[in-house]
Amino acid sequence: MARSTKGRGTRNNGRGDLGFEATLWQAADKLRGNLDSGEYKHVVLGLIFLKYISDAFEEKRLALLLDPETDPEDRDEYLAENVFWVPQPARWDYLQSKAKQPEIGKLLDDSNGPT
Repeated sequence: MARSTKGRGTRNNGRGDLGFEATLWQAADKLRGNLDSGEYKHVVLGLIFLKYISDAFEEKRLALLLDPETDPEDRDEYLAENVFWVPQPARWDYLQSKAKQPEIGKLLDDSNGPT
């Protein structure tokens, strides 16, 4: 007999999805605009990677802020722990605060460093 997940606090609707997939697809379509899907994947993968390294960076940065003997803006503090150093203009919070600005594309390009 199969066990019921009813009442366990899960949002699984029995099909394996969690109920927010439609919202994610709508957001992805809005972001994509008139980009070809082949091009779009490079943008999205870059954003996912940036978010990932920014989260790790922020976690380490908060730990450094609690230690009075460390400098949270010293690149070597991060590299010593195999954490990517993320400069201020490339940090997720900074980019997120500028997301609705017309120059967000340039800010994102610049966050990747010189080409």
